[in-house]
Amino acid sequence: MGHGGKALGLYRGKPVFVPYTLPGEVITAEIIGGSGGAMFARGLTVQAASADRIAPRCPHFGPGACWGCHWQHIDYAAQLLLKQDVLADQLARLGRLPDHLIESALQPVLPANTIWRYQHSLRLARSPAGWGLPREGGGIEAIGDCHLAHPDLVALLAQLDLAYARARRMTLRRGSDGRLMLIMEVDAEVDPELRTDLPLSVNLLLPSREPINLIGYAHSRYTINEKVFRATAGSAIRANISGIEQLVAAALAALQLSDQQHALDLYAGIGIFSAFMADEAALVTTVESYPPAATDADFNLRDHDNIDLIEGGVAAALAELAEAGAKVDAALVDPPSAGLGADVIAKLAQLPLKRLVYVSGDPASLARDTRQLRERGFQLKRIQPIDLSPQTYFIDCVAAFAR
Repeated sequence: MGHGGKALGLYRGKPVFVPYTLPGEVITAEIIGGSGGAMFARGLTVQAASADRIAPRCPHFGPGACWGCHWQHIDYAAQLLLKQDVLADQLARLGRLPDHLIESALQPVLPANTIWRYQHSLRLARSPAGWGLPREGGGIEAIGDCHLAHPDLVALLAQLDLAYARARRMTLRRGSDGRLMLIMEVDAEVDPELRTDLPLSVNLLLPSREPINLIGYAHSRYTINEKVFRATAGSAIRANISGIEQLVAAALAALQLSDQQHALDLYAGIGIFSAFMADEAALVTTVESYPPAATDADFNLRDHDNIDLIEGGVAAALAELAEAGAKVDAALVDPPSAGLGADVIAKLAQLPLKRLVYVSGDPASLARDTRQLRERGFQLKRIQPIDLSPQTYFIDCVAAFAR
């Protein structure tokens, strides 16, 4: 299985990527394109099926249709093993880690608490046929149901009749308290007049990512390990709320904080990790660049007097901490899918960190950053994959480094 959800086969010695297939299967496929020495194909018939192949649940799933999830045709136990294999492959090829280190550090994937209807947000794009999800190969598949989304979001989608041309994308959100929200992403600064008789809040996201509250609440509320967090429209939060609790537990175990230590929470978002880190550390410095998320973090962390919140970029904050000679014992990073990059890694290396915990949603960027971190003296100790995205190829991890 290749990273990206498609299985990899060989045709006349050349690699071919085919969606909706599994390792070990023999298939007939049609070549539809190529790039960089690899070819892309669509499956036509399965000549010899894998024992892990199952019937998908969703009528939108399949070749030429929705690519919002990728692995409904794979038994869940096999999905976990495939994710571990893909992660190991990325660490070996992109991270250049030796086999013995991967074998000692990489742990079995922790399964999700639930594998269907677990998403508390659903992001959709407009198509001529209606609102939908991306198709494999391009375009948008209009959907009437999504088996990954919470039932309340599916019911809301069925009731919506949104005839607003400037809204090219929309996100439906459900808070832990059951409150529903519609977030419309618009292509210009506008001030629409809207009416709704549905029990939901409505917000805009301008091209600058500035949120504008139109109806109801400006934020959703989520409960994680008995702590309540607000997330304003535009502020990112993982869609699998119960899975965040697993991430928090793994991150805290890897950080090994004490009440004498100073810790960093970088790319902190609305402050979820900071809230739990502050219960164990003497001081937490929280850094977030997106203003609405930083405002959320300030609100969510208001009951803690041992948190220093910085609204700004991570690289600039690290440079200031290093220049001030800050004594920092541990850091947690939760970067976007592109990863940390060389500049941030270089600045992390300037601090007297003993431990670094890397929360990742992308095995390729984790592998690349791991290679650079090791070159800077950070030794990989453990990677705990956690499945927050059943039926998809996405892989979340908590990686622990020591120096």
